Amino acid sequence: MSTKSELQALLRFLSQDAKVPLPTAMGKVKELQKANLTGADSLAKSDLPTVQAIFIDEKLAKQVLNAAKRVTKKRTSGEVKPESPAKRKKVSSMKDMLSPSAIEDSLVLPETNVDEEELRSTTIHTNRAPLVLAFAVTLLKYTMPSQPLSSRLSLAQAVVSMNSRTKAVSLGIEKGNSAEDDGWGQGQPKIRVMGRDIRVMKRWGYEWKGKPEEDRVKQEDSQPGDSQDTLKQEDESRDEPALWGLDLEALRSSNGPLVSGAQGANVSGLPIYNAQSARAYLLKSFASPTPSTEKISLKKKSTAAMKSEEERNLALLLHALDLLYASWAHILGREELDRRAWAWYVAVRPEVEHGVAGWGGKGEVKLAQILDLRRNG
Repeated sequence: MSTKSELQALLRFLSQDAKVPLPTAMGKVKELQKANLTGADSLAKSDLPTVQAIFIDEKLAKQVLNAAKRVTKKRTSGEVKPESPAKRKKVSSMKDMLSPSAIEDSLVLPETNVDEEELRSTTIHTNRAPLVLAFAVTLLKYTMPSQPLSSRLSLAQAVVSMNSRTKAVSLGIEKGNSAEDDGWGQGQPKIRVMGRDIRVMKRWGYEWKGKPEEDRVKQEDSQPGDSQDTLKQEDESRDEPALWGLDLEALRSSNGPLVSGAQGANVSGLPIYNAQSARAYLLKSFASPTPSTEKISLKKKSTAAMKSEEERNLALLLHALDLLYASWAHILGREELDRRAWAWYVAVRPEVEHGVAGWGGKGEVKLAQILDLRRNG
């Protein structure tokens, strides 16, 4: 899918004809594009296993497939009724559905307010990359509070990708200069996230009006003698435009040039780290450890049950990280909080085998260890 009108048509079909919630529909566009399922016609010619591989839930997949067949049948039989004024109004509202506020709403991450006791009793099973992503996206709520969630996800994914490439080079999995080393991205501004210098693209024209996260760093119990170099006072970026994390490897592969503009929903072709992809990665990456007594059981959890469990674990992890950063935010300056974040991640990351054998390996992360890193008092 290469045009905005085609993207709108696909979203219109999913949200209006197939009755898929808009946030879910927007989150599936990229996967549908990769599978060449870019409209009702192509979906109608597909099959249930293919559609279910994207929408996961069998009931929702059937809903989409049946809607595609129904719409296609009406079109070919000439049964399409004249469009009513109400229908035209709905169609014209697609612009609002693709507005910055709608985009940000579609990216909301799961939340929870469980007590500390439950957090301390929680252990998750994951590998290191998504844990870095969770650490980074939560950190950015405090170091760059004026950035919308779409930007924070993009910037956090940039950290993960750069870290993974560095590790791959050290293990001999990848060789040669990086795109950064070869000069790609020169002239683009940089920001630092978890000790990594990230090349960014300014999203001119993206007028996100959401409430900044900076209120989260306010502490009612601040002492008169606390450091004057607090995040709230230090934040000089609140008037900056929203940012994308630049994917320099993708830029090199496309052979440039880099063209920027009013980047909102239509980001197809831009060499950036995609916020929807980062969110999807988080949602599917935090399972619960399987007790040894269950490993020999022939009964497996349903896909829906596993998905629900992973999303709940993500909510618990993000809540623990939020408590960690909040405990330090009114004491440490932005640069110092960023510097310490990497050390905190290293302290709790899952243990894996050394060398190539441990690449992508999974292990346990105890949320109690994250809570123990909080500032006392």
